[in-house]
Amino acid sequence: MHQEEKNLRRRGFELIAGIDEAGRGPLAGPVAAAAVIFDGSYRNPGIRDSKQCTALQREKLFVEIKNAALSYAVCLISPKEIDAIGILNATKLAMRRAVLKLDPKPDFILIDAVSINLDGIPQKGIIRGDDTVFSIAAASILAKVTRDHAMMKYHLKYPGYGFDQHMGYATEAHLEAIQKLGPSPIHRMTFAPLKTI
Repeated sequence: MHQEEKNLRRRGFELIAGIDEAGRGPLAGPVAAAAVIFDGSYRNPGIRDSKQCTALQREKLFVEIKNAALSYAVCLISPKEIDAIGILNATKLAMRRAVLKLDPKPDFILIDAVSINLDGIPQKGIIRGDDTVFSIAAASILAKVTRDHAMMKYHLKYPGYGFDQHMGYATEAHLEAIQKLGPSPIHRMTFAPLKTI
């Protein structure tokens, strides 16, 4: 999990940020992206891809990561903006905004699967990076927990859809709620089947 960062430090890079997103696939809610920089000596065997952690493990790691990081940032892009520019562009925008919020600024960024337009900062996209790179895995947890917290708030605002259970993903219960109640203000209207309703 630390090999990518070790290799970069041997090349003289010190402030290495891992970046990942959460919520590209759901029918409702924002997409989130997180960026995080650790000191090279930091280790935490519990940190892995957020999808491999239970909700309780993620909540605990969320606090530990924020306390241990040299710098971290999370950015949410709204469903309205997702509909306006598309989910891939919205995801990349969230990633860019998260990186730009970091203080100190990174001198290299490692990203899960994609590349983003950031002048002056070298980067590397890594397929399944959340599975294999420590800082990307940590970013996946920050993004996932932040988005889940947002969806819990939306559940209070728009009860009846079950956002606290499925977090906006296209479960059977969610699709039934849409059929019964119609779309809410946080549904992504460019996503199937919403765009045909």
